[in-house]
Amino acid sequence: MNRTIKEATVKRYHYENHDQLPQHLTDFVAAYNFARRLKTLRGLTPYEAICKAWTDEPERFISNPHHQSSGPNI
Repeated sequence: MNRTIKEATVKRYHYENHDQLPQHLTDFVAAYNFARRLKTLRGLTPYEAICKAWTDEPERFISNPHHQSSGPNI
């Protein structure tokens, strides 16, 4: 995951100032978790895989992952 993040940010873009990197990281991680479908998760996004695991085994979780969904405030 570290290599994926590095290749998607600092190796691909030049940032004019330090404040641009944290915003880009936030955007990248949100897109990755809520939109990127992964082969290792059988075509699910990381968020979908977590919600499926919560449905199958809710006792493994402290809180409901549905409350972490992306929305207008992300």
